[in-house]
Amino acid sequence: MNMTKTFLLMLGLTGVLVLLGRLAGGTTGMIMAFGVAVVVNFGSYWFSDKIVLSMYRAKPVDETQAPELYRIVERLTKQANLPMPKIYVIPTDTPNAFATGRNPQHAAVAVTQGLLQRLGPDEIEGVLAHELSHVKNRDILICTIAATLAFAIMMISNIARFGMMFGGVARSDDDEGGGVPALIGMLLAIIVAPIAALLIQMAISRSREYQADASGAYMSGRPLGLAHALVKLERDAAAAPMQANQATAHLFIVNPLSGRQALSLFRTHPATEDRVARLEAIAQSGGLSA
Repeated sequence: MNMTKTFLLMLGLTGVLVLLGRLAGGTTGMIMAFGVAVVVNFGSYWFSDKIVLSMYRAKPVDETQAPELYRIVERLTKQANLPMPKIYVIPTDTPNAFATGRNPQHAAVAVTQGLLQRLGPDEIEGVLAHELSHVKNRDILICTIAATLAFAIMMISNIARFGMMFGGVARSDDDEGGGVPALIGMLLAIIVAPIAALLIQMAISRSREYQADASGAYMSGRPLGLAHALVKLERDAAAAPMQANQATAHLFIVNPLSGRQALSLFRTHPATEDRVARLEAIAQSGGLSA
């Protein structure tokens, strides 16, 4: 089922890229955008995890470099019957985490230095159980591909915007002399493309976060550890947002750009208070420890 969703996501974002090229450059732009989409789709399937990890300068660590972190991940993967993922640390003080990779056999879990410094052992275990639940639920491929393709859409949209600012409106083989129709098309591309990418991100993100919270709570046996961690992570994200790209925001356990978003419609994550309430209900009804 997830492979079907992944295919539909790639198809949908390819359509956005092609439309962006068509609006900005006519038939020539459409063909070029399709070529970019083919390359990005291929690269996002095989290399999206490496692309995202490199964006955040994540460094791999082993048992000797991060023994406690390694032991927690090792214990959780054994409980969940998962292969041991690669472990990375992101050099930033804002606590956060994400999982990436194309399948459980090629998965990676990344945590920030701030998360290791600011959270207690039970909270770190809750966060890691959440991320490993994304691996077990096979969310990581579709979420990482969404990040890579959304980044490509936003990048091309930015190129179109700067092209308007500094180079004028290019001639299109569909519009004689370009002019007003080409200008309108490019303006639509600049406005619509990032919104389309964001809407697709939101569609795949919220329900997966609830599911990973629940399965992570049962994996670790400590739903309140994760609940307390979420409160701390959102508070710190509001106080000191990460230097993160909007296209990859949905990968993180909480939005790294801001603890709160102005409109619920444009949240890439469920409201933290809702997530905490669900975890507290699991602790009360499921007989799990704090």
